[in-house]
Amino acid sequence: MGKRSRQRQKNQSAAGRDDRDKAGWGAGYADIVKENKLFEHYYKEQGLVPEEEFEQFMDAMREPLPATIRITGYKSHAKEILHCLKEKYFKDIQEVDIDGQKIEAPQALSWYPDEQAWHTNMSRKIIRKSPLLEKFHQFLVSETESGNISRQEAVSMIPPLLLKIEPHHKILDMCAAPGSKTAQLIEMLHADMDVPFPEGFVIANDVDNKRCYLLVHQAKRLNSPCIMVVNHDASCIPTLHIDSDGKKDILFYDRILCDVPCSGDGTMRKNIDVWKKWTTSNSLHLHGLQLRIAVRGVEQLAVGGRMVYSTCSLNPIEDEAVIAALLEKSEGALELADSSADLPGLKWMPGVTSWKLMTKDGQWFSDWSEVPSSRHTQIRPTMFPPKDSEKLAGMHLERCMRILPHHQNTGGFFVAVLVKKAPMPWNKRYPKLRKDVSSSSAAQSEISSAASSPADAPCLLPERPLEEVEKGGSEGKVDGEAEKEAPKGATLAQEAGAKQEGTCGPPPSKKMRLFGYKEDPFVFLTEDDPVFNTIQSFYDLSGDFPKLNVLTRTHEGKKRHLYMVSKELRNVLLNNSERMKVINTGVKVWSRNSDGEEFGCAFRLAQEGIYTLQPYIRSRIIRVSVEDIKVLLTQENPFLSKLEEDAHAQAKKMGMGSIVLKYIPNPNNPAEPQCPIQLCGWRGKTSIRAFVPRNERFHYLRMLGVEVFRDKQGLGQKRKDGEKEEVEDEVEKDAEEEEEGAGENEAELDLENGDQNGSSKPKTDSGSKATSS
Repeated sequence: MGKRSRQRQKNQSAAGRDDRDKAGWGAGYADIVKENKLFEHYYKEQGLVPEEEFEQFMDAMREPLPATIRITGYKSHAKEILHCLKEKYFKDIQEVDIDGQKIEAPQALSWYPDEQAWHTNMSRKIIRKSPLLEKFHQFLVSETESGNISRQEAVSMIPPLLLKIEPHHKILDMCAAPGSKTAQLIEMLHADMDVPFPEGFVIANDVDNKRCYLLVHQAKRLNSPCIMVVNHDASCIPTLHIDSDGKKDILFYDRILCDVPCSGDGTMRKNIDVWKKWTTSNSLHLHGLQLRIAVRGVEQLAVGGRMVYSTCSLNPIEDEAVIAALLEKSEGALELADSSADLPGLKWMPGVTSWKLMTKDGQWFSDWSEVPSSRHTQIRPTMFPPKDSEKLAGMHLERCMRILPHHQNTGGFFVAVLVKKAPMPWNKRYPKLRKDVSSSSAAQSEISSAASSPADAPCLLPERPLEEVEKGGSEGKVDGEAEKEAPKGATLAQEAGAKQEGTCGPPPSKKMRLFGYKEDPFVFLTEDDPVFNTIQSFYDLSGDFPKLNVLTRTHEGKKRHLYMVSKELRNVLLNNSERMKVINTGVKVWSRNSDGEEFGCAFRLAQEGIYTLQPYIRSRIIRVSVEDIKVLLTQENPFLSKLEEDAHAQAKKMGMGSIVLKYIPNPNNPAEPQCPIQLCGWRGKTSIRAFVPRNERFHYLRMLGVEVFRDKQGLGQKRKDGEKEEVEDEVEKDAEEEEEGAGENEAELDLENGDQNGSSKPKTDSGSKATSS
C-alpha cells in the first residue's frame, strides 16, 4: 500500500479531526474539496474504467470508505469472537434507532473465507450517540489491542489470500509496515494451533526504522515464534544464508509479498489529501523504485514459488508497466498466474495491455520513441507497453486484477500473482559475483550506472549452493527515487555501506546509529545453560523441549526475559547476524522474578508465550472451570477458597510460584466456550492470581458472557476486591520505541479512545507483587 508522510498526518488540525465525525471511520477531512480535474482527465483517457461507469466511479471515490474489520483467523478463539459479534453486537445494532434512522448492521465481505471479515458505514458521530454502539466500539478497540481483531482496509486483505500460504512456507514481506498484511501471513502459518512451531516463518522488512517498531507492535499482538522484523531497503535487501544438511546454502523464499510504495490514488476515499496533491509525476518518480523492488523480490523467490505484487494505485505506470517489464526481463522464468477463481465473490477488472503516459503539464506520450531526450531522466522505456504484439499477448496481462471502488464499495487496488518457473536469466549468465570494486569512487560509478537503468542491471543472486559463490553478496542499486521513500539518513548510510563493501548488506554499526535505534544482541542459550536447571525441574519440561530455540537479549548480567523462536528462524539468525539488521524476533516465554527464586524458580511464565510453551510443560498446571476464570479475571487476589472444589484441591497441593491455569472445553455444554483457554498465574500463600494483560482479561470475560465496559477515561469498569491497574514488572527498551509509531498505524482502529494509542503493548502484572499473598 502507499506509504504516506507521517509528518503530514501529525500536522492535521484538531478542527479537521472534528469534521471527520460526519464521515465513516478512516475518512479524511471535510474541508478538502474532492475535485482534481487532472485526475479525471487522466483516467478517462486511460480507459481503465468503462465509459458508462465513470461517473459512478468518481462518485464512489468521493464517498467515505467503510470501516472494515478482520477476525484473527488462526486463533482457536476466532469462532467464539464471530459468535459474539453476530449474536450479541450485530443483532443489537439492528435494533438501534438514532434520530429516526435505523442503523445498518455490518455485512460480511462475500469473498473473504469463513465470514472472517466485515464492513460497516457507521460514523463516529453515530457511535457517540448510542451507549450500545459505544460498547461495540470498545469491544472492537479492546479486541484489536489483544490481537483478536484487526482494523484493515478490505482490499488490503487480498494479497495474502492470493499467496496461498501453507504452514511450512518461508515467507518474505518486502515492504511490510504498518503490518496488517504481515499479521495475515502469520495467521496462515499458524493454521493449526496444535503445532506451536510451524516449519515456516515470516521475515517482515521495512526501510523506515521507526515504522519497523510499528511493525513489531502489530506482530507482537499475535504472539508468534515464527516472525522476524528486519530493517533494510527492499530494493537491495541482502541475500540470507542458512545451514542445509551441514552445508551453507542461500535462503530462497516460497512466498513473497511485494506490496510496494506507490502514489496511493486508490486510497482517496480514506486519504483525502491525495485529492489536492495528486499529479502524474508521482507515478513517474516511483516506477523505477517499484521495478527494482519487484526484481529483487523475484531474485529471492524459490523456483516454484509465488510472489504477489500489489499497489493501492490505479495507475498502469505503477501496475501493468512494472509487471510487463518484469516479465520481459525474466525471459520466460516468470509467468502471471490466473487467480480469477481464487476469491469467488470478488469483483475486479482484468489488467490492460495498452496505456499512455502523461507529464504533469498535460503532455501525452504513447511510445518511448516520442519522448524527447530532455525527459529521458524522468521517463523510462519500461513505462510503456511492449511493442511486440505477440510478446505482449504471451504475457497475459489480463490476469492482473484491478479493483475499482464503485464495484464493491472498497478502495482502489491492483494485484498480480507471479509464479517462478526457472532461475532468473541473469543468475545463469553470471556464475560468479563480481568483486572488482576496489575503491569507493569505482563503487559509486558502478552504482550510478546501475541506477540509470534499474531493471537492466538487476542484483546478481546465484541460484545454487553457497560454496560456489564468492562472499560479495548482491550488487546495490540506490538512486534518488529510493531516497523519496527512505529516511534521508537511512538511504545515505545504506549507500555508504554499498560503496564500502560492494554489497547491499547492512552498513557498519556506526552508520546504523545515524538512522535507527541500537538493538541489543540476540543471544541463544546452550542446552547446558545453568538457567535451565531450575526451569526444567520446576515446570517439568518434556524431553522434546527445544532448549536451543531459547534466546535472550543480553551478553552480560542476569537474563531478564527469555524468548523463543522456531528452529528455522534460529537457523536464519545464526547465519546472518552480520548481514542483516534485525529489529525484533521471537515471543517472550519467561520473565525474571527474583522473589520466585525462594520457591524454586526465578522465572515466571509470560502470557505472551503461554500457547507456545504450554505443550512442553508437565507440572504447575491447574485445571479451571468457567466460574474459576471469572473469579480470577475480576478479582485482584482471590483466596484459594473462592475457586470451585476441583481447582481448589489442585491449588492446595501445589507450592507457591508461577502456574498455568488451563480451561478445557466441554463439548457437551455448548453454552460454554468451545475453545481451550490458557492463562498465566501465580499461586501465593493463601490466594491465587492471574497474570493477564487488561485487554486479554476483557477478551476472555466477554467470551464467558461477562459484560465488560470501560468508562470514558478508559480506566476500566470498577472491579471487585479493589483490583488495581496492572503494572509491568520490567519495561523493555523496545516497548518505548514501538510507542512512537503506535498512532501512525493505518491498520489500527482509527477511532477515539482514551488509551487506544497509549502503551505500545499490553501491560502485564508484576510477578514480585504476587508473592506477597
